[in-house]
Amino acid sequence: SQYSAVDTNPLSVYIMQPIWNKIIKIVPLWIAPNLLTFSGFVMILFNYFLISFYDWDYTASGTSPGLVPTWVWLFSAFTTFCAYALDSIDGKHARRTQSSTPLGELFDHGLDSWATSIFVLSFFSVCSRDNGKTGVSVYTMYIYLSIVLFNFMCSHWEKYNTGVLFLPWGYDTSQVVLIAAYLLTGTVGVEVWQKPLLFGYYITDVLVILLIGFSLFLSFPQTLYNIHRAHLKKTLKNDSLYEGLLPLVSPLLLFILLTVWVVLSPSNILAKQPRLFLWMVGVAFSNVICKVIVCQMSSTQPELFHWFLFPLALVVYAAISGLLGCMEEAVLGVFTALVTAAHVHYGVCVGRQLSEHLNIYIFSLKKRIQE
Repeated sequence: SQYSAVDTNPLSVYIMQPIWNKIIKIVPLWIAPNLLTFSGFVMILFNYFLISFYDWDYTASGTSPGLVPTWVWLFSAFTTFCAYALDSIDGKHARRTQSSTPLGELFDHGLDSWATSIFVLSFFSVCSRDNGKTGVSVYTMYIYLSIVLFNFMCSHWEKYNTGVLFLPWGYDTSQVVLIAAYLLTGTVGVEVWQKPLLFGYYITDVLVILLIGFSLFLSFPQTLYNIHRAHLKKTLKNDSLYEGLLPLVSPLLLFILLTVWVVLSPSNILAKQPRLFLWMVGVAFSNVICKVIVCQMSSTQPELFHWFLFPLALVVYAAISGLLGCMEEAVLGVFTALVTAAHVHYGVCVGRQLSEHLNIYIFSLKKRIQE
């Protein structure tokens, strides 16, 4: 299928695109576009682990500001900008080198589906978790992450139904806000997040309100409107309502299961291991969405229940029924490792199958030699 995307965000169209068009000229023509995409992802990942090293439990910014060195925040701003730039120019570079392929599209959106949660999880270190005075509670973090992932899911659910990816306004806006937040933290210190900004509200409160507002009152209605318009124009990809709603079943069940675990966990698992739990949420979600992206690109129907839901349901049941007892944290650790390994394995397999099928290399512009 021909890739089509629509971007109407003024920030993107008038400010960022001209910058990307300048940057793209520096990129040598022999570099494969997927290499740009992957480099950006690796930078986000490296940055995430760097912040985790200094702030495993999200308390560093709140209880003893200064635990995370200033250079880490400035480095975060730099890596976020680089990843944003690479993610924005990979498609342009593919068109420049005439190497646009379905593999590139899947590679780009698949990594984005994972990067989305990593951006959010890195940012939580800036606002720190609630310590009675400042910070956000781990439950707010969970809801915040869920809303961001819900937004991401909506744009791909929309593409599954309409064949067009309407780039959400939130994307460019959030990247610029993230970079600004890291720069602010690096130059002024984390204290800036701990003083009320307006009417007793903190900057973090304002960001949460903006995010929820953006999602529920801008992105989501826009998605429904675009699908409705395609329905009127008779350009919908799926005839039945069942087929149209099918990709939403697994993500919603995933969210329900995870929320049940968060709310009913005997050992209060989210408060004990917020970093592990939220990472697992991001990875499981990314895998579910990747399946939807593959189905949307290949015009096939997604399965009703993603296989992750079965082991997750077992773990959640064992946890909330008290079967796991004091083993809950250890089981979360093992489950998170397995989910992550399964997701990486899935990505590698799909990448290899597609590169063989399309007769191309993932990270090189050379053509494969036919066997």
